Amino acid sequence: MSARGWIIFGVICVVLFGGLIFWSGRDRVDVSKVDTNAILSASASSGNISDRTFGNKEAKVVLIEYGDFQCPGCGSAHPALKALSEKYKDKLAFVFRNFPLTNIHPNARAAAAAAETAGQLGKYWEMHDILYENQDEWSNASTEDRAGIFAGYAERIGLDKKAFTAKLDDTTNVSKKINFDLALGRKLNVNGTPTFYLNGKKLAENQYNGQETLEKTLLAEFKKQGVTVTETTENQ
Repeated sequence: MSARGWIIFGVICVVLFGGLIFWSGRDRVDVSKVDTNAILSASASSGNISDRTFGNKEAKVVLIEYGDFQCPGCGSAHPALKALSEKYKDKLAFVFRNFPLTNIHPNARAAAAAAETAGQLGKYWEMHDILYENQDEWSNASTEDRAGIFAGYAERIGLDKKAFTAKLDDTTNVSKKINFDLALGRKLNVNGTPTFYLNGKKLAENQYNGQETLEKTLLAEFKKQGVTVTETTENQ
C-alpha cells in the first residue's frame, strides 16, 4: 500500500474507532455517587422514573433483583419471588432493576421497555408478571411480532392498547430508566441474571434456588433485622 493509502486507512480507523467509543459511551450514566443499596427516587438520570418497588418501601429488609425478562433463569425464579413478595409485602421491599443482556437476549430490552411503559400507565407489576409468565411466547419473536404481543399483553392487563403503543413509541424516559438500571448493575459488577442483593449483600445461588430456600434466606434476614414474623404470616 502506498504512503497515501496508509494515511487514508489511518484516518478511517481513527473515525471508526472514535465512532465506536461514542456509541459505546453514549448510553453510559454516571452513578458513582448513587447508593445502589437504597430504594431510589425518580431523578433526571433515571428518566424521572423511580425504582420499581413491590411491598413496603419503609421495610427493614430490601431485596433487589437485577433481572432480564428474556432470561430463563429469571423466568424460573419469578414464581417464588412473586409468591414471597406478596406473602411478606408488609415486611419486605422487593425492587426490580432492568439488566437486559442484549448480546444473548435480543428481545430483553424491548420487554423491559414494555414493562416500564406499562409502569408509566400505572400497571408495572402486571406487565412484569405477564412477561415472565409468557416468556416462551415472545422470546424468539421478530421485532414486528413482539410489538403486537406486548400490545396484546397491555390490553389483557387493562390498559388501552393505543395509549400503550403511543407511549411505547415515546422512548426517551424509558430508555434513560433502563440505562440507569444497567449502570447501577455495572457499578456492582453484575454480569449475569438473575443477581440478587439482600440488604446490600449479594446472594449466592444456593440462597435463592427455590421458593423454600429463598424463604429461609428471607426469614433469616428478618430475624437479623429484628422483624417479627408471626406464625400466621408464615403460613399464609
